[in-house]
Amino acid sequence: MLDYFKVLMEYYEAFILFYSTTYLSLYVVLAFLAFLAIKDYNNNKYFFKDDIFVKSNHVVGVSIVAPAFNEALSIVHNVRSLMNLNYPKFEVVIVNDGSTDDTLQKLIDEFELVKVDFFYEAKIETKPVRGHYKSTNPVYSHLLVVDKENGKSKADASNAGINSAKYPLFICTDVDCILRNDTIMKLAKPFMESDQRIIATGAALRPSNSCTVKDGFLVDVQFPDNWWASFQELEYIRAFLFGRMAWGQINSLLLVSGGLGMFDREIVIKVGGYWHKSLGEDMDLISRMRQYMHEQKERFKILYIPETLCWTEVPSTRAVLLRQRVRWARGLIQTLTIHRKMFFSPKYGKTGFIAMPYFFFFEFIVPILEILGLITIILSIIFLNVNTIAILKLILAVYLFYLTITIISVLLDEWFNKYYRSRMDLFKLVLKGVIEPFTYHPFVVFAALKGYWHFFTNKEQKWGNMQRTGFQTKKK
Repeated sequence: MLDYFKVLMEYYEAFILFYSTTYLSLYVVLAFLAFLAIKDYNNNKYFFKDDIFVKSNHVVGVSIVAPAFNEALSIVHNVRSLMNLNYPKFEVVIVNDGSTDDTLQKLIDEFELVKVDFFYEAKIETKPVRGHYKSTNPVYSHLLVVDKENGKSKADASNAGINSAKYPLFICTDVDCILRNDTIMKLAKPFMESDQRIIATGAALRPSNSCTVKDGFLVDVQFPDNWWASFQELEYIRAFLFGRMAWGQINSLLLVSGGLGMFDREIVIKVGGYWHKSLGEDMDLISRMRQYMHEQKERFKILYIPETLCWTEVPSTRAVLLRQRVRWARGLIQTLTIHRKMFFSPKYGKTGFIAMPYFFFFEFIVPILEILGLITIILSIIFLNVNTIAILKLILAVYLFYLTITIISVLLDEWFNKYYRSRMDLFKLVLKGVIEPFTYHPFVVFAALKGYWHFFTNKEQKWGNMQRTGFQTKKK
């Protein structure tokens, strides 16, 4: 029996060596691509200056779609923040998704809204829309409020907003997100500059936990002092500046964050909008958009902006974060399963040969291999009398590689954004990277495995509500 185990371990070690070498090599390539993408963006952003577009009468119109459910406490400030973004042609579409509090009434009272006759064409099927509201005050002429029955998902509410939008581009965001003043311009600019059809753009997000706001406007960015939120800050930097910029450089992006993304409305409608049954509706939508464009044999791009344009409150408790990550893991495998026909199909270009395989082999499988690797190491030490020092050296090498990638991401962020007010905040971020593999990462692996288990056992997903702590309020 022991001999069979030894042979099995030999094959397993060979596989892990090949897999790890490939995985680490890909990270080196991604790091290089991310650097090129950020460098190109930094060099080209002055070619057409933003203020020229802002003063132009020929910019493309943009609709901001923001679902709201029971947001009475902050809805007024949040809507004012969205309405004061700097762009010459845009509207704000707030979708009241069957709120059970006085969210709608707060909007009616504050913005002098009345119910209006509105030509509503349900190009994307949603729960029934009860009415549309516009302001009698010309100051708020670019505000539209859609009141609908609760659809039990952000996807259903977003689709109602997309149906109601009047402009060819729309931004999908959350009503509690704080957007930078030039967000619309930054996201819309590639649509107006590119010689290929841009179907979506995204930008970096950052946790707003511990940040200070006044009347819905961000006035002070601070490093999160919450244990869970601080690790998510590190995750976001690594994911947006390192991962998504690299994938955008080779036009293989498969994910535009649901917290902030700009989309070609025509294409989104043609693919059926957000799927309300999806547990990863943002990844699912991009997958269907890419599939549609490939099938139409039309050249396209999906781009990412390396600048932080959105601040959103992230889970600050273990329970809420676990629920979120379990859902993300289920959403990943759900999307890969639904769109499996694109895998290695010449018809779907880079989506089929690069994006989809990467997410399967180096996103979905990694947590499984990590737990198998840990079990294998323990069994090998017990039964095979392996060289413990050699194993520790291997673990140390992997750890140092991870730490290098993390530090590179942090340095890129500091070079490009410079959001931290003190060296101490930067030090705290690097320190989180040092301890992450032993503290936060095991939790993320556990959440992923739990999500996979729930998917394969068909366990019902309960979305739940994130208990928000809110922003720090600046005293007047």
